[in-house]
This record gives sequence, C-alpha cells and structure tokens, in this order.
Amino acid sequence: MGSFRLLHVDAALVAADKPAGLLAVPGRGDDKQDCLWSRVRSQVDDALIVHRLDMATSGVMVFARGLAVQRTMSMTFEKRRVGKHYEAIVAGLLSDDAGEVDLPLAADWPRRPRQQVDHEHGRPALTRWRTLARDAAQGTTRVALEPVTGRSHQLRVHMAALGHPIVGDALYAPSDVASAAPRLLLHACGLRLPHPDDGRMLELSSPPPF
Repeated sequence: MGSFRLLHVDAALVAADKPAGLLAVPGRGDDKQDCLWSRVRSQVDDALIVHRLDMATSGVMVFARGLAVQRTMSMTFEKRRVGKHYEAIVAGLLSDDAGEVDLPLAADWPRRPRQQVDHEHGRPALTRWRTLARDAAQGTTRVALEPVTGRSHQLRVHMAALGHPIVGDALYAPSDVASAAPRLLLHACGLRLPHPDDGRMLELSSPPPF
C-alpha cells in the first residue's frame, strides 16, 4: 500500500490521492482504524468526510474543513453538481467507442459487501463509458468512466454486467481476471466541483498509476 499525497489544501477543503488498499474511513475494529481520513487529519486536523472511495480503488478524494463546509459540499455531491472521472482497465476488447450502462443496483445481503443488479428493488444507477485504448495482445480495454449516480460499487458492477469486468476485481470478476493484476485497476482520476467559498470551478486530478 503506497503513501497518500495531498493534492490541494485551502481554507475550505483538502484533496488527497488515496492509494489502493487503504480504507477511505475507519472500519469496525482496532485493526481498521488506519484510513485516508485519519492520515489527512494528521496534517489538517479539521478535515471532515464528504464522500468515499472503495478500499480497492485509488484516486482523488476531497474533504471539507469544518461542519459548515461539510454541509455545503455534501449537498453539492447529493445534487450531482460534481463531475467524477475514473479510468479502468477491463477484460476483453470493447467493440463500441462509447456507451452507457443504466441498471438499478441494490445490496446483495447474503454476500455483503457485494452489490447486484436488481430491477425490482434497486436504486437507479447510470454509468457513462468511453473507450480510450484497446490492447489486443493483453485482451483488455482502457476505459474512461463517469458515474452519473454514486451507488456503492457502481462502476465495478456495471462493467461486469456489460461483460467486461475490471481487471483485478476480486468481488465481481472471474478468477482469471481477478488474479491478472495485483490490485483493482480502477482509479478516480479527477473531480470537478464548485468551490464552497465562491462557486468557482475547481479541478482536482491524479493520473492513473497503471
């Protein structure tokens, strides 16, 4: 597990680059207290949670400084005023250059923390994808992913449902695809959001490490 990097610090917010394998927030138990939030707070002690990334996912996370900013930023995320951009390497060669996956998602309670496509009880979930490069030798495709909604494991479940699971995904990929990389090849490369102080658009970015 790599060390985290601070990407941006100002009076209202902090952005950091989360390494794969590090929790975003503390889990249950003394052995799950190390997380990106605690590491950020060791340097910026008023940083508060606004959103999360899966433990297996790396990339940009933003934190609010203080309760008032946390409320503002939480509403910004809730109203989908944040542009979220990911890159992933998926199994197989995508035939199209772009598309959407519009499938409702719900928790797969007997197999937690897994999520599943559930047309009866699931919440609406929409992912836009775009092909960046095809690697015929490896049999993989690099894709840009934009989650319009923010459901748990959304990108992982949607790409698997499309027939192109993310390489290194221990939850949703077949064993040969899951074992083809030492980590989940999914990275949050960027966030674009209005700054809570003055509304100017702030671009936060981190290049994929794979």
